[in-house]
Amino acid sequence: MCDQNQRARRGAVSLVYQCRLPLSTCTLTHVADLLRRHLKAIRSRWRALPPGKIALIVLAVLRHDQRLADMAGGNNISA
Repeated sequence: MCDQNQRARRGAVSLVYQCRLPLSTCTLTHVADLLRRHLKAIRSRWRALPPGKIALIVLAVLRHDQRLADMAGGNNISA
């Protein structure tokens, strides 16, 4: 077992897991298109990920009831 001093020296460790998300290409495309329109309407300059990847993360958060920060962290972006 690790004592507290050893854990403090090592720092925080992020663990990432994968899950299967059963959805159709049509659904993903629809959500990505909605997101594209919204980003254009609010004149968003850029995003770290393309709308399709953002849509996939959002759908995974909604489906698996995960915290957005956890899902974003697994994709190397901020919440």
